[in-house]
Amino acid sequence: MKPRKCFVFVTMICMFFLTALTGCTDSKETSKNVKQTDENGKLVELSYFVPNYGPTTVIKDYNDIAAYQVLERETGIHVDFQHPASDSDEVTQQFNLMMASGDLPDVIEYIWTNASGGPSKYLEGGQIIKLNKYIKKYAPNLSRVLKEHPDWKKQISTDDGSIYGFPFLRSDPELLTSYGPIIRKDWLDKLNLKIPTTIDEWHNVLKAFKEKDPNGNGKADEIPLLPALTSNAFIGAWGITPDFYQVNGKVKYGPTEPEFKAFLKVMHQWYKEGLIDKGYVATDGKLQDAKVTGNKLGAFMGYNGGSLGRYMGLMKEKNPDFRLEGIPYPTLQKGEKPIVGQKDSNFNGVAAAISGDNDHVKQTMKWLDRAYSDKGHLLFNFGVEGKSYKMVDGKPKYTKKITDNPDGLPMQEALAKYVRVAWSGPFVQDKGYVEQYYQLPEQKTALKNWSNAKNDILLPPITATPEESKQLSSIMNDINTYRETMVNKFVMGKEPLSKFDSFVKTLKGMGIEKAVKMKQAALDRYNKR
Repeated sequence: MKPRKCFVFVTMICMFFLTALTGCTDSKETSKNVKQTDENGKLVELSYFVPNYGPTTVIKDYNDIAAYQVLERETGIHVDFQHPASDSDEVTQQFNLMMASGDLPDVIEYIWTNASGGPSKYLEGGQIIKLNKYIKKYAPNLSRVLKEHPDWKKQISTDDGSIYGFPFLRSDPELLTSYGPIIRKDWLDKLNLKIPTTIDEWHNVLKAFKEKDPNGNGKADEIPLLPALTSNAFIGAWGITPDFYQVNGKVKYGPTEPEFKAFLKVMHQWYKEGLIDKGYVATDGKLQDAKVTGNKLGAFMGYNGGSLGRYMGLMKEKNPDFRLEGIPYPTLQKGEKPIVGQKDSNFNGVAAAISGDNDHVKQTMKWLDRAYSDKGHLLFNFGVEGKSYKMVDGKPKYTKKITDNPDGLPMQEALAKYVRVAWSGPFVQDKGYVEQYYQLPEQKTALKNWSNAKNDILLPPITATPEESKQLSSIMNDINTYRETMVNKFVMGKEPLSKFDSFVKTLKGMGIEKAVKMKQAALDRYNKR
């Protein structure tokens, strides 16, 4: 076992009992209680902490996934997957307990950029190891990928150049955008309206949705818009975001900018006119489903698969005329290219790190590296040839077992039996997945429209130092709560916009300027990587 910094004894005792009560795994044995090698010293067992973000209706354990079954047959290594509860808060809690316990599995897959203190904290503490010196020697496939894409290497490294995990990487722009404005295209057609592209055009469309009975039931029950005020959906038209962003390398915070007041003024006016759902604050996923499938909601923000595609499927028989379309992010001026929408980085923070307790680093590196080979790329993106995919004109195509499942499984669930491509994992995601996953013409149109934004003000995947992370968490937890509360009050008219300057002053008093300085320092370090 490799040395790590000691923890305070009392803390260790507390964490021991908390772990015993809460449980970081499904009562499975830890890596220290499992014989990991055979009589010849060959690795035969790995312990692996990873949240199960797949559909639990078809996979209870990642060993249910065909890709890992193939990997086990090829390598002789069985994986003891340790899945915490998939709720994000519980995942965070169980991750923190595990990292403090001193009893770590061999591999830890996590969204490391979200970890308190960032990956640097756990590299310094010895809970995970720096991989740089091992990659070239034991991970030639990952080494090749990073050499071909130096920008990816920059994203997956810490500020001092340390690589801490085998990353989930998305190879093409089509894989980086999945969210945007969605509108009832059949309502537009019925009212002889064009797709809105500017804020003014949106106002006219929403007003028509409210007044002209597009659902045709003779009642004034339409809900023109369910907003997402903390997304870039409308605020981006003013060239800012509701959070941190950057302009020519200078970090800014949207809610303190004058443009934020202009955005709030429009949202308040729409709310006052009844164009925004009066119950938007309390509308969760289930309520949104009811409003969409109940033929009430005219426009909303959503995902290409989980919203647009799912609703089209749900309404196919109930209302054959029902049609959604993903439309461009709005602008202020006609003909402008949207300034900002939704776009992820190639690296989203998910990586499989090797723990400081791993006594088989070389063999673990080789096992993880297989996913970055040409053969592994096919395995982790498309599954098993002849079953989940076949080669057509030199390209992998999903079989009907995936695209038109005989048991009636949605494509995501059918895929989950073979691969993790529909969520994440330590491999490079292939755009061939999304090209086939988005089967509806409307989904392909949405992807094209949502991808057509500049997005150059979005921050790259910067990382704070452990100390910065601690301070940012302390400052931003309170600020985020205050911001959300005040935005809703301004929009609903419970607070007049004449108090906007007071709102900004309060944000400054809560430490937003200090937070901006820390974000700026992190961006400066990132740009020097």
